[in-house]
Amino acid sequence: MKKQKIRFTSILVALGCFIFLEQMQAVTPPPDGCYPNSTTAEGCKALQSLTTGVANTALGWYSLFGDTTGSFNTAVGAGALDLNTADNNTAVGVAALLLNTTGTNNTANGVGALVFNNAAEENTATGAFAMYSNTEGDFNTANGAFTLYFNTTGERNTAIGD
Repeated sequence: MKKQKIRFTSILVALGCFIFLEQMQAVTPPPDGCYPNSTTAEGCKALQSLTTGVANTALGWYSLFGDTTGSFNTAVGAGALDLNTADNNTAVGVAALLLNTTGTNNTANGVGALVFNNAAEENTATGAFAMYSNTEGDFNTANGAFTLYFNTTGERNTAIGD
């Protein structure tokens, strides 16, 4: 009789645990990073503000944090494309394109590349702090650490080297 009581109690405890199972698994965002509209995010606050944007990928702390409607963006690294709301940008590296808001078709590879880019378009910066100060200069290419570091509004420049 005592064994039956223990067995019955054990079964009740096990069944009681299942009551909470669904709630324990329902987390937002999903742990696999799968969001609606072909979007993926992994990292603290990554893509936190997204509403209608599609096909975005954010990997890293606060990457694409402010993006609400921007689409086809890729951000890899802490703070990459943090304030972005535009389309078609790629940022790889800590703080790459950090302050970009409306600039489109930009590529930044390297820590601090294109940090101050705001509305500028069609820029490519490769290397640590490349085009760091650029705010509104369009159609620039900078390859190498600190290239075009002080450029703010200059357009159609090409710089190679340190």
